[in-house]
Amino acid sequence: MSANSIRWGHQALELEISLGEDGAARLAHLGAPGEAVQDPRPGAALPLVELTAAGHGRHWSGRHLIDTTIGARLRHRSHHATRDGDWHVLTVDLHDPRTGLAVQVRYRSPDGLPVLRSQVLVRNEGQSAVHLESVSSLVVGCLTGGDPADLDSADLLWAENDWFAECRWQRRPLRATSPAFRGPFDFRAGRGTHVLAGHGVWSSCGQLPMGGLTDRRSGRSWVWQLEHNGGGWRWECGERADTAYAALFGPEDTDHGWRHALAPGEEFRTVPVAMAFAHDGGPDLAFAALTRYRRLVRRPHTDHQRLPVVFNDYMNCLMGDPTTAKLLPLVDAAAEAGAEYFVIDAGWYDDEDGGWWTTVGAWEPSATRFPGPDGIHEVLDRIRERGMVPGLWLEPEAVGVSSPVAKSLPDEAFFRREGQRVEEGGGRYHLDLRHPAARAHLDRVVDRLVDEWGVGYLKLDHNTDPGSGTSTHPGEVPAAGLLGHNRAQLDWLDGILDRHPDLVVENCASGGMRMDQALLSRLQLQSTSDQQDLLLYAPIAAAAPTAVTPEQGAVWAYPQPSDSLDEVAFTMANALLGRIHLSGRLAELEPQARALVHEAVAVYKSVRADLPQAVPAWPLGLPAWDDPWIALALLAPSTTYLTVWRRPGAGTTTTLHLPHLLGADVRADRLYPAASDAVSSWHPDRAELVLTLPTAPSALLLELIRTDPEGD
Repeated sequence: MSANSIRWGHQALELEISLGEDGAARLAHLGAPGEAVQDPRPGAALPLVELTAAGHGRHWSGRHLIDTTIGARLRHRSHHATRDGDWHVLTVDLHDPRTGLAVQVRYRSPDGLPVLRSQVLVRNEGQSAVHLESVSSLVVGCLTGGDPADLDSADLLWAENDWFAECRWQRRPLRATSPAFRGPFDFRAGRGTHVLAGHGVWSSCGQLPMGGLTDRRSGRSWVWQLEHNGGGWRWECGERADTAYAALFGPEDTDHGWRHALAPGEEFRTVPVAMAFAHDGGPDLAFAALTRYRRLVRRPHTDHQRLPVVFNDYMNCLMGDPTTAKLLPLVDAAAEAGAEYFVIDAGWYDDEDGGWWTTVGAWEPSATRFPGPDGIHEVLDRIRERGMVPGLWLEPEAVGVSSPVAKSLPDEAFFRREGQRVEEGGGRYHLDLRHPAARAHLDRVVDRLVDEWGVGYLKLDHNTDPGSGTSTHPGEVPAAGLLGHNRAQLDWLDGILDRHPDLVVENCASGGMRMDQALLSRLQLQSTSDQQDLLLYAPIAAAAPTAVTPEQGAVWAYPQPSDSLDEVAFTMANALLGRIHLSGRLAELEPQARALVHEAVAVYKSVRADLPQAVPAWPLGLPAWDDPWIALALLAPSTTYLTVWRRPGAGTTTTLHLPHLLGADVRADRLYPAASDAVSSWHPDRAELVLTLPTAPSALLLELIRTDPEGD
């Protein structure tokens, strides 16, 4: 570190912070060690933190939340680098003399991984309250070099994420958002920037809380994620000072109406974010680094290594209408197929013949659906007798307006605005987990199901969005209340798993509407979709590892009696490089179809030990929704697994690019289905696999094994 800069990092990632003579601290470089640092135009680089407050806005108006007056005034006070186990930590302390705000930036990076995690702490050291309106978690003003040509070849990445249509990655030139201003005139910058913002309780409704930037010439790439379990997030990416920048925020005033009154002596901490870097190789290598990082920051659990096969009775099966008579044959069929967990999904508490939407909350078993003397325990006992662990579906934050729980809990235990309970989704209230009564109620439910009923798996769903948030006291805006609830939800989940460390908990919200790293750092599985069409599930399954580690991504495999054998193999192949969520009417399948299901489960069990160490790649590029050919590769330490899907409308042959195997002798072993008539040929000089699948729809799981000495 020199007197006018701070250089910090390790062998995979390095940053440099320039310190001006006035003490202004600006990020001058973030990337590979040893790269040349190109200084931006004097005074044009962005500060480490951008912050707005009542009475303190921006120098340059527009859609962006950068160029803030407080950010420009922040001055370096101190910094120190430490180690926390395998993590490198840099803490930079800044100060604004006008407001008295002390701002601490904390960067963390795991040794050997090109990933930066960032979080900001704001403390009021002044004499009067400061009303915060936005605080960045990370600002990087040096994503590209100082050469404007780097901007011309930069592409933005983001993922549209809707019910039934999750993880649809988009790509377009940065110049479509930030056009070039060149010539005899001096433009400081345009006002445009690309902005994505989440809203409400669902963190990934509309878009994933992720984004990226990649250079189509060099392959230099960035991928970032906001580690927040609510919809109060925002990122923006555009151009400043002849380089691309990204700024990541939790809730803020512009998009969410967020404000936070910071009294003297009080602190506010932003939501954490992370950014992964690849020097070359394109987005695949950045996603690989992010996958490894996600494994480091999550709560340890045996499920992450065991990867048991889960049967769930919902999708294309009972669809929320379970009874003892319907479940018992499914339990037997699931056990015969090799399932290790059996989950009874929605409806097990319903005595209203399907009218349970407004009555949920107590989570007691239905007597009409389970009429025997042992009630639901007859089914739970059968699950255990067949060697499986029983599981149940819950929607913990929802309380129906007609539920007795709605009357027994105080108003303060629910989301409220203007003093009234928020009712949403056709007759539902939403619990505020900051309130001790709300949390105690859910703790009693979970403890009863686990300790008394012997349930070992909970699927936690959430199917309504109560909007902007909740106000529990005068002066609190709903977005601030929502942030408080989001943080209390994480604390509640930690409490459940502290008490029940062997419990497996699935994260679900109308499929993938809460696909975020904050929840995935606690919970073991993530529902990737509610998509019922096996052909449309393929692009979701292939793209899911962009948002969730393969061993946490639950993918439905739901064969139907009416499916052709090719369709049965297709739906089973959807899940083989993730987590199998087996469903469908297994007991009604013909013998050949049932054999294909059993074969798929057996193959999965033979490869699953490799998945928790594997990273994803996309030999045909990130899948588009209508792509006729789709491919996902998982690169394990000693082998490569490759699933390829051919959908109707595709030609019979495709060429897959696998650059990590360039020059290697490779054997392509067919794993599933064994009876496939696929034909493949490997071309080591081009690192290409040419594959022919004669029929459509069809899918194939291959294992690519190096046969040259270097691969031994």
